[in-house]
Amino acid sequence: MTLFGYARVSTNDQDLAIQETALRAAGCQTIRSEKKSGTERGARTELQILLDFLREGDTLVVTRIDRLARSMKDLQDIVHELKGRGVALKATEQPIDTSTAAGKAFLDMLGVFAEFETNLRRERQLEGIAAAKARGIYKGGKARVDPEAVRKLAGEGVRPAHIARQLGISRGTVYRFLPKAASALAADADQPGAM
Repeated sequence: MTLFGYARVSTNDQDLAIQETALRAAGCQTIRSEKKSGTERGARTELQILLDFLREGDTLVVTRIDRLARSMKDLQDIVHELKGRGVALKATEQPIDTSTAAGKAFLDMLGVFAEFETNLRRERQLEGIAAAKARGIYKGGKARVDPEAVRKLAGEGVRPAHIARQLGISRGTVYRFLPKAASALAADADQPGAM
């Protein structure tokens, strides 16, 4: 039986060292690590490489199941895939071992609670945003385009395509910040063959 470790944190400023140390202490000689959100499995390339590599009789080891999956569906898909290939799953910080009935039951319970926690966090975030909007203090994300810069360049006679290139935005965005009459004239001027 070969032990393979998987470590994951959600953001670049988080540290993988604690998980990697725990996985080495558990006997993993090969560890794949990544700094990716757990909400989308497709973005976790290191996990996919590891899942493709595992063979019958191997064991996938994580510190906690929320490092492996953030939704019950994703967790069940991974566990089903591992089981179908004869690969066990263990967690170093939780009594999970899918080679035993008790370990499987505990895994299912933890998966439900992990998904519940994720959903609660999302609800609290949405409630906080709604409350901030109601108080008039939530303004959304930072503006990525300076409308005055677009208008200034247009006023200097710079064509929309050149404004877009210069500011690193799309031509459609340029038109959105120009007065309607100016947008129509600029669109005509931007057409091939226009003077």
